[in-house]
Amino acid sequence: MDEIIAKLAVYALPVLFAFTWRGAAQAYAAYYCGDKTGYLQGRVTWHPEKHIDLLGTIIFPIVTFAIAASTGFPLVIGYAKPVPIDFRNMRNPKRDLALVSFAGPGANFVMALAWLVIGLVSQAIQPDIKFVQEMCEAGISVNLLLFALNMLPLPPMDGGRVLIGLLPHKYAAQVVKIEPYGFYIIAILLIVSDVLFKAWISPVMYVASVLLKLIVSPLTYLLN
Repeated sequence: MDEIIAKLAVYALPVLFAFTWRGAAQAYAAYYCGDKTGYLQGRVTWHPEKHIDLLGTIIFPIVTFAIAASTGFPLVIGYAKPVPIDFRNMRNPKRDLALVSFAGPGANFVMALAWLVIGLVSQAIQPDIKFVQEMCEAGISVNLLLFALNMLPLPPMDGGRVLIGLLPHKYAAQVVKIEPYGFYIIAILLIVSDVLFKAWISPVMYVASVLLKLIVSPLTYLLN
């Protein structure tokens, strides 16, 4: 139990920001594209409190994290308060669908980069502070996991909606038909087998981590 509580302390801030700031990024993107729905509801802000959902941002992550810690199943489930978006207000709804959808995973990638930079700097300044290093590692892994999972090219995941926004109307209409069944397909792939991890999540996380290391390589060189 003490070990689980210690891990919860390490993951608390990374998980909170990973879920809430991805929602904030989508709210900003929607506002930039012409939709003021989220802005009028106070969602165009980086303040986590405005994006917290009690069940999705607090309870689900704690429960699934405890299960993951005791079983070794590598997934923490959660979500922030959905961002209200009306694509009819956007200047180019099809293009903007892709932009707004990508903003969430894009924010997770940027946060993973930020945690990596913080970890490198803190390691160079105070290498003995183990808690900070563990928190940074948690921030990287959580955000890369959310980036990979949400970029899955299957609606209603963000990657699926990016795909809809990029495809010609003829093919996009076919992908839209999958959306009502998307979560069921993902749940089956996650619960019944590890095919989703092997075929998509793990490879995408690996590629993203390589890209992160490439981006910070000048900083790594300076700090060594």
